[in-house]
Amino acid sequence: MCLKPYHQNQDHENRIQIGPLSMKKLQIAALVALVIAVVAFCTLDAGPLLHLKSRLLGILSPISRSGSAVKSGIGSLGRDLMTLDQLQVEYERVQAENHMLRAENNGLRDLQKDNEHLRSVLGYRERSAFLLVPATVLGHDAGAWWSTMKIGKGSRDGIAPDMPVITDKGLVGKTTAVSSDMSEVLLVTDENCKVAAKVEGTREQGISAGTRNGGGELQLTFLSKLADLQPGQKVYTAGVSGGIFPSGISLGTVKSFRARELDGEAVLEPVADTGSLEEVFVITGAK
Repeated sequence: MCLKPYHQNQDHENRIQIGPLSMKKLQIAALVALVIAVVAFCTLDAGPLLHLKSRLLGILSPISRSGSAVKSGIGSLGRDLMTLDQLQVEYERVQAENHMLRAENNGLRDLQKDNEHLRSVLGYRERSAFLLVPATVLGHDAGAWWSTMKIGKGSRDGIAPDMPVITDKGLVGKTTAVSSDMSEVLLVTDENCKVAAKVEGTREQGISAGTRNGGGELQLTFLSKLADLQPGQKVYTAGVSGGIFPSGISLGTVKSFRARELDGEAVLEPVADTGSLEEVFVITGAK
């Protein structure tokens, strides 16, 4: 059996007893130092105390400022968020006003176009060498073999059958059945509407009529086989003796030409868009 020396055991016991005592002594010393510091702080004069407070405020100032800025930003954000509903209302108001102004502007444009159209029509009526009765188009009738429309003028307005119907662009057709306040118009695009025609810049003359397929084009037949017409050439009424249509009314433009066995044939694009007419003139005589 091995025994430790006595003095080693004694040192271990002393270290165990001294540790807690040392900690207590340190705590007492720290408490005494704190009391001394408090007493010294309380006995400071106003000058040093204010200087110390100033130093402390200088240290805390950036922290305070940043906190204030954050608070201010949050407050500003809150105010901005509160106005979003107001901005939405204002946006809707401006948008509605914009739509209203656009509608008014479009209405003014339509009125301006109508005014210009009426001026053009009235000007044409004044310049024309014919006596013209203006008439409103009431409706269109179309079929596989014929094409007509009705106008709101009749016999009490001086209208009679077989009177030419025109626009400021050119020939539309001729009147057929006539009542007191309404007339039927056979359009140039109908194959039964025969018109004596001549080609501008040439001695070529022929008979124009609509096509059976109702495609809206005109066929100019009985031309010379050597006519050699070119696209874009203008065609007018020939005004033959005893005919219905006066001479010089625009009829259409050449689209194509071909020589047939006995004659030449041209396809014409009519100058009057018979499908979209709203007003026309009926020629009742010469001025």
